Amino acid sequence: MERKSIQKLVELFSKFPTIGSRTALRFSYYILKLSNQELKELISVIISARKNVKFCSFCFKSFEGTSSLCEICSYSKTKNTLCLVEKESDLIAIDQTKIYTGLFFILGGTLSPLKKESLKKIRIKELIARIKEPQKYGFDSFQEIIIATNFTSEGENTALYLERILKEYKIKITRLARGLSKGGELEYIDEETISSALEGRK
Repeated sequence: MERKSIQKLVELFSKFPTIGSRTALRFSYYILKLSNQELKELISVIISARKNVKFCSFCFKSFEGTSSLCEICSYSKTKNTLCLVEKESDLIAIDQTKIYTGLFFILGGTLSPLKKESLKKIRIKELIARIKEPQKYGFDSFQEIIIATNFTSEGENTALYLERILKEYKIKITRLARGLSKGGELEYIDEETISSALEGRK
């Protein structure tokens, strides 16, 4: 394969979250070493995932099934509590603790104080619609909203913005306890620490 083809692979893999150029290069050489059968299997799995995986009509979590709601929204024990997270990996990290049994909503990103266009990239309108009409999805009116953004500068900025716009809905707003390290992301924090942060929220 020509060098420019390898470079194109590197550029594509570099677009993946948290993947730098070195890791992208390793991915590229790994792909080149696959047998034809392994490559066909990889392509088949990707195509199948694109075809069968969809997003929950309420929280935007990816899942497979015939329902419009994912398994968490369908079977959560606490229908009047909503936890706001930046991305799906954060949702999974919190759900795995088994401490939180309520609903989730994936914002899809964060707000950067330096980038005004970042406001367009998170699901604020969709969030407000779900808070106003939870019954549309078979849920109760929310009694508590937990802001579980990461403890990064963007996460903190997003949390402050959410607190400000959610005040008018007269719903209890809480945040994870400050036991989590500043700059940390939920997907990389152990379950015990997340559990403590959930239990100590205020």
